[in-house]
Amino acid sequence: MNMLVLRTGDDIIIIDAGLMFPEQELLGVDIVIPDITYLKQNKRLIRGIVLTHAHEDHIGAIPYIIADLDVPVYGTKFTLALVRKKLEEHGLLDKVKLHEVGPGQSTTLGAFQIEYLHVTHSTIDCVALAIRTPLGVIIHSGDFKIDPTPVDGKPFDLHAFARYGQEGVLALFSDSTNVERPGFTPSERSVVVRLEELFRAAPQRIIVSCFSSSIHRIQQVIDLARVVGRKVGFVGRSMVDNIEIAHGLDKLRIPDGSVVRPQDIKGFDPKRIVVLASGTQAEPLSAMSRISVDNHRLMSIAENDTVILSARQIPGNEKAIFRMIDHLFRRRVLVYYEGGRSAPIHVSGHASQEEQKILLQLCKPKYFIPLHGEYRHLFRHAALAEQMNAVSGEIFLLESGQPIEFTPDGSAYPRLKSSRAVFSPRMARKFWAKRAT
Repeated sequence: MNMLVLRTGDDIIIIDAGLMFPEQELLGVDIVIPDITYLKQNKRLIRGIVLTHAHEDHIGAIPYIIADLDVPVYGTKFTLALVRKKLEEHGLLDKVKLHEVGPGQSTTLGAFQIEYLHVTHSTIDCVALAIRTPLGVIIHSGDFKIDPTPVDGKPFDLHAFARYGQEGVLALFSDSTNVERPGFTPSERSVVVRLEELFRAAPQRIIVSCFSSSIHRIQQVIDLARVVGRKVGFVGRSMVDNIEIAHGLDKLRIPDGSVVRPQDIKGFDPKRIVVLASGTQAEPLSAMSRISVDNHRLMSIAENDTVILSARQIPGNEKAIFRMIDHLFRRRVLVYYEGGRSAPIHVSGHASQEEQKILLQLCKPKYFIPLHGEYRHLFRHAALAEQMNAVSGEIFLLESGQPIEFTPDGSAYPRLKSSRAVFSPRMARKFWAKRAT
């Protein structure tokens, strides 16, 4: 449910507009979207929505809020392609202006000038934002990791961040999701070795489930299928839609003659096919949920089939996912999943501690605001920045809905009563001393 609003004078921009799946206590609720009351009250001041990448927690709310706001949307080619599909499904496509942008390009929205910086993540066409404001430059990292060997050959733009660091960064808003993991997040390419081992060892049909927006992972599966002499099939609405979109944009390479039509999958030789299916989180009625109980109209599973769940388990979904895995085991399927005996069949798309340190060192911000993640992640990220002495001013720990104000005299302060929004150096020293013991 990511959404950040920046305002200066009479100009507002919105960064991302995501949704969240409901907590267990929200019975009867399908999705949760941001509260846009403030935005509706200041609708005339909004200059646009700027998107960092195409994951649901960053773009999923757009069809539900855009009619109330009636503002243009800016994003990269793949991100806008997925947004366009959503708007079309909701009958809103003709009512929204979509503006395609790319790394290295800039957009001026009122008093804000935005440069798009290429970053690596678990999907494609991802950008961070360098936002020039009347008071200084704000960097918004978006979701990122620093992948040294990206599947598409497009590296993280370290030079752009260093350039802004030399110029001077007023504030850095940075992804905190993986701050509990030391070292570096492995490259997307690191899953290839294990996946190939499983592909070559599979006695029957292979079913791989990953996030349908994980185009890098999908490309690796398609390439490996060709290497081991198998064709590929696709099941699940989001999987089919996203593959068609990525292929149509030349973001995905699919060799001619390598695809089995959905209606032919069930009767195809199980030793010569790999099926890519959506539903890694065991969503009700998803392809994988249906497959696990052998109730999918396009395919069935049998003993000694191989199922590879190449995705992380989103917190809160564990119960449903393990129920689905239990169903697969009941059918004597060979199941491989994150945290099981099969690691690494999935790597995270988020930066671990060393990558977070690199971004802090490159940007050298005056103020630092951790974002993305639970409160414990924000706290640990703040402590990491304080330990490094990478921030010349203050570090702020903000929770959802809490504002911060930067002033012309160079100061900043949280506009709320709680003093806990300001991260204390004493807290950081105590935290890291405790960890050391």
